[in-house]
Amino acid sequence: MSVYQKIAAVGSKYIGKPKLFKYGFNLSPMYRRSTARIVNVSQDLLQIQIKLPISYKNKNYVNSIFGGSMFAAVDPIPMVQLINLLDENFVVWDKAAEIYFKRPAKENLYADFIFTLEELGEIKYKIKQQNELEIVKTTLLTNKDKSITYCEVRKTIYIANKSYFKKKRENKKL
Repeated sequence: MSVYQKIAAVGSKYIGKPKLFKYGFNLSPMYRRSTARIVNVSQDLLQIQIKLPISYKNKNYVNSIFGGSMFAAVDPIPMVQLINLLDENFVVWDKAAEIYFKRPAKENLYADFIFTLEELGEIKYKIKQQNELEIVKTTLLTNKDKSITYCEVRKTIYIANKSYFKKKRENKKL
């Protein structure tokens, strides 16, 4: 169990998962370096919103937001969100990522991370049928009113039944 998982296990009992998710990320050194901040987490954790403000800390050589900051702002959220939406009987891992820069970002950026109850039900159903699967979540970094897309990030997330995953790993050691 990681330090973050231990903090989450204890902290969620006292301040609740949504607040812990928001403040845990925003205070975490690994996320703070992205220069993004989580601005809202729904009570059910199905929706998370971030803001990536343009600042001297993330401007690149041509005065737009550094692509690494854009990716770092988006990278950990879908996986950690899904871990918290599913129960401890699932393994969730980031498997791959693709990033597509659409235009230079010279203003604050925003992104929404959304899972639906239907999507979670489908994931659980497919895991029961096939023990593991991969999903692709697409996140857009946009201006505040979502009229301009600056960057698109596609994350491939691996999800498996925990006992199946454990047996699979043990068999690979042979």
